Amino acid sequence: MDQTIDREQIGRKIDVEIAKLLAETAKIHEETRWYPFIAGAGAGAALLAAAIGLIKLFAS
Repeated sequence: MDQTIDREQIGRKIDVEIAKLLAETAKIHEETRWYPFIAGAGAGAALLAAAIGLIKLFAS
C-alpha cells in the first residue's frame, strides 16, 4: 500500500516537472522568435549612427 502511494506521488511530481519544463520551453521559443527583429533593429541603428557620424565628419 505504501509503495502504491509513493509511486502515485512520484508520478504527480514528475507530471508537475514536465509541465514546468514545457512552460519554460514555450517561453524560450517565444523570446527567440523576436531575436532577429531586435538584432536587425540594433544593426540598423548602428549603421544609421555611423552614417550620421560620417556626414558630420565630412560636412565640417
